[in-house]
Amino acid sequence: MSTNLKGRSFLTIKDFTQEELKEIIDLGERLKLDHYAGKDEKLLNGKSIGVIFEKPSTRTRISFAVAIFELGAQALILDTSNMQLKRGETVADTGKVLSRYLHGVVARVYSHKTLEELSDHGTVPVINALSDFSHPCQIMGDLLTVKEKKNKLEKIKIAYLGDGNNVCHSLLFGATKFGMNIAVATPKGYEPKKDVIKDAKQFAKESGGSVLITNNAEKAVNDADVIYTDVWASMGDETQHSKRVKVMKPYQINDSIVSKAKKDVIVMHCLPAHRGEEITDSVIDGIHSVVFDQAENRLHIQKAILTLLI
Repeated sequence: MSTNLKGRSFLTIKDFTQEELKEIIDLGERLKLDHYAGKDEKLLNGKSIGVIFEKPSTRTRISFAVAIFELGAQALILDTSNMQLKRGETVADTGKVLSRYLHGVVARVYSHKTLEELSDHGTVPVINALSDFSHPCQIMGDLLTVKEKKNKLEKIKIAYLGDGNNVCHSLLFGATKFGMNIAVATPKGYEPKKDVIKDAKQFAKESGGSVLITNNAEKAVNDADVIYTDVWASMGDETQHSKRVKVMKPYQINDSIVSKAKKDVIVMHCLPAHRGEEITDSVIDGIHSVVFDQAENRLHIQKAILTLLI
């Protein structure tokens, strides 16, 4: 096992090379096979890992707790409402202190800056379990899922429909690192950040992939191997929900939009899903859906990330 990732933080996919990301996916594949063979290795035996939550969570909380347990480590689940952060201790001081106790920190936060401060002022790896800017562990699990279903990543066309949010940002980075062709369709004003698009286009140039940003959903899904979506109002955007439902309606993943893609298209959603909004029951429960395989693969890919970094 390579150790070139040891000690590094995992805040965004853009900071890693294709070779490094491939190492994570390859280990995730192996750990998944070992898991089903009843051979869970205690690769982090004796380690203690803090898992910090500012935001509610189902999949992230459970998958990280189980991953840490199956690797033989101890997970300390920390709610910021019960930490001194709530009483005014700085993120920098928190990072310094946690580094004296823990071998790594996993954090699900509102602001990406919080992760950067934890990493900058601490001395142990910090893993992004979701921020307003990116959701890298989610997308690494998704890339593992695409590889399982399509036997490759290069030249696969993936269409993302909906809000150009943190998940979209990480998907742009992940897809273009691996030479995929990604098409993002959003309403006007909801596109991904310009800097993210710029970086993704550079990664695509280097890898042989491509990037299309459009407001036309049908154009994005034309000839797609993968269709991906997320909720229309992310955590923190709930007050805009009614407005977003109206604006995003043309970007719903339904039977009609799925029919515009390849016959063997797979449909992905990072969950939780608002059924009847961004995706219909007939699609999420249909033959093209792999959303629950995605959810499972979070466990295996996070075990790989934890192992390689810690």
